[in-house]
Parts: sequence; C-alpha cells; structure tokens
Amino acid sequence: MTNAFTYAFLLALGGSLLLRLWLARRHTRHILRHRQQLPAGFADSIPLEAHQRAADYTVAKTRLGMLNAAADTLLILALTLGGGLQGLWQLSANLAGSDLLRGLILIGAVSLVSGAVSLPFSLARTFGVEARFGFNSTTPKLFFLDLIKSTTLGIMIGAPLLLLVLWLMSIMGSLWWLWVWLLWSVFSVLLVAVYPTLIAPLFNKFQPLQDATLSQRIDALLQRCGFKSQGIFVMDGSTRSSHGNAYFTGFGASKRIVFFDTLLKRLEHDEIEAVLAHELGHFHKRHVIKRIGLTFALSLGFLFILGRLIDASWFYQGLGLTSQSNALALVLFFMVIPAFTFPLTPLSSLLSRRHEYEADDFAAAQVSAEALASALVKLYRDNASTLTPDPLHSAFYDSHPPATLRIAHLKGEHA
Repeated sequence: MTNAFTYAFLLALGGSLLLRLWLARRHTRHILRHRQQLPAGFADSIPLEAHQRAADYTVAKTRLGMLNAAADTLLILALTLGGGLQGLWQLSANLAGSDLLRGLILIGAVSLVSGAVSLPFSLARTFGVEARFGFNSTTPKLFFLDLIKSTTLGIMIGAPLLLLVLWLMSIMGSLWWLWVWLLWSVFSVLLVAVYPTLIAPLFNKFQPLQDATLSQRIDALLQRCGFKSQGIFVMDGSTRSSHGNAYFTGFGASKRIVFFDTLLKRLEHDEIEAVLAHELGHFHKRHVIKRIGLTFALSLGFLFILGRLIDASWFYQGLGLTSQSNALALVLFFMVIPAFTFPLTPLSSLLSRRHEYEADDFAAAQVSAEALASALVKLYRDNASTLTPDPLHSAFYDSHPPATLRIAHLKGEHA
C-alpha cells in the first residue's frame, strides 16, 4: 500500500542515486580533461606517465562505483517495495519458534543477500581494477579465506549482539532506544580496544619494527609529543595490495602504531617520521575523541527517531510491508536512512578535511614540513591518487584535502 512516505522514499532514493551518478560523471570528465598536464608545482616530482596512470585508475574506480551504486539502489527497491523483505519475514516464520530467533534469521538473510550482490563488485575491484593497475597482490585463495574469516567473525560477534538488541527492544518499553544505544556504545568501545590484539592478527601478520635507527627516531618523536603506545608494528600489507599506509589502532593501553611494509619501502626516515607526526596530530587535537563523540551522538539521534517510527504502520506500509516487528523496523530504518542523509555527506567531509589540515600543521611544528610534503607526493604518486579531482566531487566526498591545496598549505602558500 503506497502512501505519502512511499513517494518521499522514492524521491530520496532516486535523488541520491542521480546525485551520485552526476557527481561521478563530473569527476571522470574533469579528470580526463586534465589528464595531459600536471598541476603547477608537481612537474618535478611526478612524471606525466604517473599522473596519467592515476587519472585512468581513478576513472576506472569511479565507473565501477557507479555500477555498484545502481545495484545497491535496485537491491533496496527489491527488498522494500519489491516485496523481498516481506517474503523473507514470512519465510523466517517457518525456521524459528521465537520472535527473537526469527528476527535474527531475517537480519542474517538480508545480510546474505546484500553480500551476494556486493561480491561481484568486490571481485571486479580486486581482480579487475586493482590488478589491471598493478596494485593487487591478493590471490583468489586469500580473497575467499578473508571472506570466510570476516563472515565467521561477523556471525560470532554480531549474532549475540543482535539477539541482545532485539531482546532489549522487546522488554524495555518506550525507552528501548536508549538502552540499545548504551549497549552499542559500550560494544563499540570494547571492539576498538580488542581489535589490535584479537581481531587484526586474524587477517594480517604484525611484527615489531626492526629498523633500530628508525625506531629511535620514532621513540624520540613520541617522547616530544607525550604519546605512549604498546609498540610500533609493521603489517604485511604487501600480501594483499601494493598500496602504502600507516595508522593508529586501539586506545588507552592498547594503542598501536602500524606501518604497512609497502610504506616503509618507499619513504625515507624523515618522511616516515613526518607521516607519523601527522597521525599524532589527530590524537593531540583530539580528533579521534571528537569523531567518536559525533558518531555516538548521531547513533543516539537515529535510534531516537527509530523509536518514534517503530509502531507507525505508515512506515512499514510506505515501504511495501504488511507486517510489523522490531527486526523489520531495524532493517528498514538502516536500509533507507542513507537515502535521506546522503545530501549531508559534504558536512562530514568538510569536518574531516579541517582535521587533516590541523594534523598537518601539528606535524609541521614537530618535524619538517618539507619532509611531510615530500612523503605525501610519493604516496600520491605510488598510490595513483589523482591530483586533479573535480572540485565539487572532492568537496562532497573527500575526507582529505586535494593534493594541490594540501601541499600548498604545507609550503605556506595557502591559508
């Protein structure tokens, strides 16, 4: 049964898809238009061939993303107005004797269908685009082993959590959303705490940094910045990809500094120190805490809204369902809410880019700004990151400032 919400949903879903496709089209056309010439200031550090490779790589990724976005939209329509979710709910009645177990089966079935739709795109990305441009080092065996591990881990962790969520929704009355939020917040904190030591090693090998000179240099930087960690580790990122990266993981006593082995092979010691100083800047400026706080605030707001919708028959009917349940409400809400919130994406991107500038400023005060700029140029080149993104696409999506603006900022040429 269609109602006003049906049309609002179709407008939001169709509008978000059209916006995605329009932005992607702008992005590819802008990149191809600037494919033959490097931006000013990069001619001495990045060969034209590398610039053109980055352009072609970005265009290939973007075009695959356009197909993925269209498939995701069709899946949402099939599950909602197409009757798929209603059918799965009816099927679950034959497999479960309790509402809690029935809800768990429903969510598991939706996850299975969603995973089946996304799998071909993941294969095309890994063994198509990434392999074509020389980045992929994942074997089919390793790809599917990772898939099995992540699926098993998701079931082991997710199933008990979902059962607890559904149980709280059934017994906590009108304030169930607050209890679920508290559970989710505690779970998220615990997951971040145990990830470095219990989860990450299931997928990658982590070895203490063996380079004594580099270790001493990093230890001195950590002392200057007043940062303590559980250790400095090197991850075997090269087993899956040639892309380089570095990151912090965990918090409190479980904090770890992790370098991809590919990154250490490409950068000089002063450049590695500069990259680490940038990451330390995020902690010094409390960006991690701010982002966690914002995530918790948004999740509380979304759960509060769901609490107002969960008993509204128009919500279910507008999305093509004749049944109502806690599990259906969860699936429906978090399936359709991205269509309504997608236009707000630039706000999140803007906040993230501001944090990146602040972290760059912190790094420049601790080490050499030139070293950080040099490291970034190498990473842009070796990771085939485009130097000429479409400005509107970048403002909408990019969590990091465009290369030209970021390097200029480090050189004091941009406010």
